[in-house]
Formats: sequence, structure tokens, C-alpha cells
Amino acid sequence: MTKTINSRLKLQLSNSQKVFEVLNQSVPVLIGIFIFFNPFPHTTAIKEICFYLAVLIVLILVVFRRSTFIFKTPLTLPLIFFLLWATLSIFWSLNMENSIHDVRAHLLNHIILYFLLINSFSSIKGLATLAWIVVISAAIFSLAGMFYFYVTLGNSIGTRFGHLSIGNVANVFPELPVNFSGTVTIFAILICLHYFFQELRLYRRTAIVACLIPLFIATFLTQSNGTFTALMLAITIKLSLKAKKIVPFILLAVAGIVVMTPLKDYIKISSLESRSKINYVTYEVIKDYPIAGIGFGMQTFIENIDKKSYINSIPKKKRPTEIYTPHNWLLSIAVRLGIIGLILFLYIIVVFGKMCWETIRNPKDDDIKDWGYCTVIAFVAYFTIGIVEPVFLFKASATIFYVILAMITILWRLNQGEAT
Repeated sequence: MTKTINSRLKLQLSNSQKVFEVLNQSVPVLIGIFIFFNPFPHTTAIKEICFYLAVLIVLILVVFRRSTFIFKTPLTLPLIFFLLWATLSIFWSLNMENSIHDVRAHLLNHIILYFLLINSFSSIKGLATLAWIVVISAAIFSLAGMFYFYVTLGNSIGTRFGHLSIGNVANVFPELPVNFSGTVTIFAILICLHYFFQELRLYRRTAIVACLIPLFIATFLTQSNGTFTALMLAITIKLSLKAKKIVPFILLAVAGIVVMTPLKDYIKISSLESRSKINYVTYEVIKDYPIAGIGFGMQTFIENIDKKSYINSIPKKKRPTEIYTPHNWLLSIAVRLGIIGLILFLYIIVVFGKMCWETIRNPKDDDIKDWGYCTVIAFVAYFTIGIVEPVFLFKASATIFYVILAMITILWRLNQGEAT
């Protein structure tokens, strides 16, 4: 009788262990699917199911102590401080409803995603898997997007990829508008270049080039000054580290492409001037709400600020023809959360930089060092786009920021011997 009971208990324990093992393995799959569909339009339901199901599974695993979920990282406190200040901004927000929504649906979810990523892809193989998901997703998005935009819709090659000015339709891809798509494609390009210099086998390099071609074409077809600048800066830094001799030839080739294509008509100083005028208005709003800002909600500036009165109060030479939202991610944070919020956000960036320095300066091996450089360059490209665009305005582009944070955290932990 006792033997029978013991055997039943062992069977139940074995079955429960299998269930928890399946749950543990399902989290990376769900998060991988979420990251894959990140740039694609009309996939909100898929992404939300994957995200919230992953969160639920992690909660179950933590409650039953079946997971060693890591919360302690150098970025934990900076992210929490920023979240707390954003949450407090709800009480003085000019648009409380929008601030509540954006704190929960954007900031909180992205911070949760960061922790899900560093736990789901904590090994060097896991990091490589995450990187390939980003590359394949971006390559398919670029290839399918260009086919749909230029072939199916019949737009001319001179039309900016994904952008239409017909009626109320400005962007064909609402998840990732034209000026923001570089946050995804350039990130994927840098990962491809990382793999290209690592791989020696021809068939693998061919596969990498097959991904690079649509990514490069899609990036150029955006005809975005910020995206183009970020791409050139990132590639120059990358090649300076790996192939210094070919950098001048690459730059000459790019210059030739610009001169011989419609790109030359879009790279204009006037674009920078219009953004500087928009940011001048933003600066005037910041002066009226310097310490705490107008509230975290990203629609607050759009809907609750009397922009016309601000425009009329500044010199005519500095008045923008139109203004929708701040065209600089740091100014966007400053106007929404004030100087305190901006300082807290810069704290995140400083800690990120410190982690990058420690990882690259004293790497455990060359693989970690190379990935560290790749992550740093990806951040430089992202930051460059952020100088001229509010990259946190859309979830798809904002997600890339937290993927970059997660990647350096994984590398830092591996380098410190805190992960395997």
C-alpha cells in the first residue's frame, strides 16, 4: 500500500515537473514571437496575447518557485526611478487619462519586457537567438513591405517607403512610420554585419547578405535624413573596427548613390531647420513646465497644449509652419516629465554606458566583446535618430530601445559570470 502511494506521488511530482518545464520553455517562445511581430501592422492581438501570456506564466513560475527570475541588474534602479516619476506625473498631468494609459501600456510594459528578455535569452546562444529574430523580422518586414508598397499599391520608386500623403492616410505602416523604421532596419543591419565578420562559411555569409539587401534598400527608400545619418554613422564606426581600409570606398559608394538617385532631393538643410523651429516651440513649453512637465502621456502635447499661442509668441523667423509633437526624444521627455524626468532618463543612459564600457574594456572573451561593440553602435544609431524624431512615440520603435538595454544587460551578466 505504501509503495503504491509513493509511486503515485512520484508520478504526480514527475508530471508537475514536466508541466513547469514546458512553462519555462514557453516564455522565450512567446517573447520571441512578440519581438518578431514588433514592426508588423495589424498584429496587435498576437503581440498582446504573447506578452500577457508570458507575464502570466512567469508569475505562476515565481509563485511556485519554479523559476530563478532575475530582477537585480545595474539598470533596475534607474528604470524603477524613471517609472515612479512617470507614475507621479499622473497627478499633475494636463491629460490624466492619457498619462495613466501610457504609463501602463507603454512604459510599464516595456520595462516588464526588458526583464522578460534578460531572463528568457540569458545565455550567449539565447542572445544570438534574439538577434536572429530581430534580423529575420526586419528583413521580412522590409521585403514584404516594399513589395506591398511599390508593387501592390503601385507607388513609384521615388515615393518614400511607407509614406502616402492622400487624405488622412500618411503612413501605410502605422506601427512603424517612415521616419521611425530605421530604428528597426539599422539595428538589424548592424547585427547582420556582426555575423558577417564572424562567419567564414560561404553559405552562411550568403544568407546574411540575403538579409542585408532588403534591409539596406528599405532604409535608403525611407529618404529620411535622420535615418540616413544614423546608418552612415553606424556603418562607419562598425567598419572602422573591422575593416578600416574599405571605409573610404564605402563612403564614396554611398555618396555616389545619393548623388545619382532621388535621395539628393530629400537630404536638405531645410528639414533640419523645420525641426529646430518645432523644438524651439517645445523649449518654450518646457520653460512653462520646467520641473515636472505636462504629464507622461504622449498625446498631452498634441491635444492639451495651445500650440498656436506658443507659435504666435515667438519671433516670426523661428515659427514652424506646423507642429504635431516634439522632434527630439530628449526634449519629448523633458516636456512631459520636466528636468527631473530628463535627469532620471539620462541616469538610465549613463548606467547603460557604464555597462558597455565594463563589458568592452574587460571582456571575458572575444564573442562578448564583439557583441558589446555591436550593441553600443546600435545605441549610437538609435540615439542619432532620436535627435530628430520622438522615437518613443510608437511602440515598435520604443521596443528596440529596451531590446538594446536587454542585450547589454545579458552581455554584462555573462561577463560578470552571473549567467551561463
